Amino acid sequence: MNLFTFPLLLGAPQGGAEAGSPGSMISTFVPFILIIGIFYFLIIRPQNKKQKETQKMLSAVKKGDKVVTIGGVHGVIQTVRESSVVVKVDENTKIEFSRSAIASVVDGGAKAEKLEDKSAQDDAVKPAEESKS
Repeated sequence: MNLFTFPLLLGAPQGGAEAGSPGSMISTFVPFILIIGIFYFLIIRPQNKKQKETQKMLSAVKKGDKVVTIGGVHGVIQTVRESSVVVKVDENTKIEFSRSAIASVVDGGAKAEKLEDKSAQDDAVKPAEESKS
């Protein structure tokens, strides 16, 4: 007998268990299907969702928006073009970036106004509380 065929003969199934039975095929493919499902819900789906949100943000960019680029440059958009934007970084400095280089749109003005309003309300409430005690 050949040395390579002997292990094949020993590994042959015995009795009623057949190698090609439908039950063994299902139990073989179920783990693969579960792994694919986990990858989809934990990796692929959230990534697609984030990509759609980024595309929506980039298409809604307009003049006057405060932005931060991927490189960390903060500025205000001066001109919006088809595939690029001109960002004013300083008084006399303007830089042209690709739209895809914008990491986020900063809403600093509205947040600052909300903080000022909240602090003004807190100041108005404090004297009333102090007079009670």
